[in-house]
Amino acid sequence: METDMPVPRLYLVIPPLPTDETLCDLEVLLDGFDIACVRVGAGATSEAELRRAADAVRPLCHSCDVNLVLTDHFRLAPGLGLDGVHLNDGQRHVREARKLLGPDAIVGAFAGSSRHDGMTAAEIGADYVCFGPVAHSPLGDGTIAEIDLFRWWSEMIETPVVAEGGITPDIATELANCADFLALGDEIWSHPQGSEAALRQIVERLASEQESHD
Repeated sequence: METDMPVPRLYLVIPPLPTDETLCDLEVLLDGFDIACVRVGAGATSEAELRRAADAVRPLCHSCDVNLVLTDHFRLAPGLGLDGVHLNDGQRHVREARKLLGPDAIVGAFAGSSRHDGMTAAEIGADYVCFGPVAHSPLGDGTIAEIDLFRWWSEMIETPVVAEGGITPDIATELANCADFLALGDEIWSHPQGSEAALRQIVERLASEQESHD
């Protein structure tokens, strides 16, 4: 008996200062995997760094019809030709970002492990809510977003949910039927076997999990 178990889509978080090697790896990943979104600017310390990162990544993403969002600095997004913004401060700037960027832009909100913050962001118009980390990671304040939070959200809330921070193939399997997107950063860029091998391990585990439910 076949099921319609959803498989989380892939969302890549680019290092703050992408090197030529990172850009080459990104091109390979965009060409070889179904990537839904890419985020730039996480950890950047200046507007100049943000602009350099966006200018380097934008042509790769848009040539593959992949959405590209900027971390936090939503006022820069229109001038950089990006598709939206990821706000690390939860719901605080969702309305302001939406007003500036318009109804068609992506406005995502990071809510750490807070169900309340996530619900508030969704209620005021965030296109997705991101919880994390799901395992040991420097993301947010380090408080773990438990798998039960994603299960509850997927059952109760329509707004798509993103899991981020410390995702391994095993954790990806646990999230397979309760997260809409997996945001992957250091898990792949710092992997000893390289970003392509790291991403393939996760994709293959998700595929195996889906097959087990068919």
